Amino acid sequence: MAYDFKPFDKKLKEIEERGGRELSGIRTGRAAPAILDGVQVESYGTRMPISQVANISVEDARTIRIVPWDAAQAKEIEKAITLANLGVAVGADERGVRVSFPELTSERRQALAKLAKEKVEEVRAGLRVARDEVWSDIQKQEKDKKMGEDDKFRAKDEMQKRVDAVNKNFDAMLERKEKEITQ
Repeated sequence: MAYDFKPFDKKLKEIEERGGRELSGIRTGRAAPAILDGVQVESYGTRMPISQVANISVEDARTIRIVPWDAAQAKEIEKAITLANLGVAVGADERGVRVSFPELTSERRQALAKLAKEKVEEVRAGLRVARDEVWSDIQKQEKDKKMGEDDKFRAKDEMQKRVDAVNKNFDAMLERKEKEITQ
């Protein structure tokens, strides 16, 4: 009997998406709206993401323009971004909020590259935990005579192929992020 990898594939997809979100949240010298994904703004008594109360667009390589749907929200958005401590300059004007990304120093670039590696390593730890859970389940099924020893090793090889593919994607994401940071 073949092992059912559907739950494992779903978990791998979640881990991969989390890794992408973690890396997109790391600021580079370029304007990237993804940096604002974790920022919550107070709006009509509730906290919500900026993207739910305003349009976010890239004005130029170093500037993001945020145009709130309700002009009265501009100050709240400015306050939320300032409190998020993202290392960006924030200013409100008549059209909304402007977020400017300062030039990165070489020390800051090195620190961001190190942070990106740490984030990927954290996500890989989650991947290893998921892999170990599946391997334990495969061994349990073999022990309970639900699969033979040959099937167990086939399932292990298949599981490892999937883990290797996700790790390869993480390597590519990290390489792209490091290139972004160093440019």
